[in-house]
Amino acid sequence: MSTPLYAIMRFAKYKGPEIRRIEAHNERTKEKYASNPDVDISRSHLNYHLIQARNHYRAEAERQISEAGCRTRSDSVRLVETLITGSPAFFKKKSGKQIREFFEHALDFLKQHQDPETFVSAVVHMDEKTPHMHITFVPLTQDHRLSAKEIIGNRKRLTQWQDDFWKHMVGKYPELERGESASETGREHIPPRIFKAMTRLTKQRHAIEATLESINPFNGKAKAQEISKMLDVYIPGVEQMQTELKKYDAAFAQEEALKQENQALKAKVDEKKRKGLEEQLREARLEHDYREAVDLLRRIPPEILDEYRHPDRRNREVRHSLER
Repeated sequence: MSTPLYAIMRFAKYKGPEIRRIEAHNERTKEKYASNPDVDISRSHLNYHLIQARNHYRAEAERQISEAGCRTRSDSVRLVETLITGSPAFFKKKSGKQIREFFEHALDFLKQHQDPETFVSAVVHMDEKTPHMHITFVPLTQDHRLSAKEIIGNRKRLTQWQDDFWKHMVGKYPELERGESASETGREHIPPRIFKAMTRLTKQRHAIEATLESINPFNGKAKAQEISKMLDVYIPGVEQMQTELKKYDAAFAQEEALKQENQALKAKVDEKKRKGLEEQLREARLEHDYREAVDLLRRIPPEILDEYRHPDRRNREVRHSLER
């Protein structure tokens, strides 16, 4: 039985400060991409634009909005990003020219449904595992209103987007199948980078757990300092994961903070938010791994947390060592 092949289209909406981060990723303005190890900068020269950004994303969005005479609020959606990609197997054995034709065809679809003058950038990334394209545009309607909600629509409208996209793509690529959209499954799409980030977080957790288990009466002070250094990376990672999950209504921890000297991160679960995503997240082990990540912080001895919170004392003796 052959593997199904899909063309994939996803939307994301951005309001303000995060637009700079999206631009940095799409336009490859950073020297390193620690948050996304799949980016191979030695291959970044293979990336190319189908629409070249004329200005910084936020500046271009504000220019278009101003010229259209739109009023904005702090929570107004100023930019919509459309991710276009396909099943990895679809791109296998395709030449660079054929891959470009695929993305040009997909871009033509979006141009038929959104005024091309509102487009900010369309860039194809060839420096990650699967070729994909990021298209960004300002969500201005035909009558010059700023309304991402009207353009992208509700669940029914999103389903129509997917239907129309598949019909457009299958005309040129008959091997493609119609995928099941997030609106149909009732689950909002969680991008692969979130699962990759959780995998890295899990590896860090295992390293900390192994170090904790290796503590004995003779190495307590040294191990405390070693773990506190690991926490410099681990705790921000857990906090970042909480922030990311909130974007996808998967906020298992509504509130997390390091409390007093003898406490670690605590989580409160919002069951209502969690319901719609529970099946997918269970299958992906995301929920389990996130809980494990938070639970580890509860199990770290207060002496080590004390060491972590006072990095200036790391080269001194730990007041309450683990030697007892």
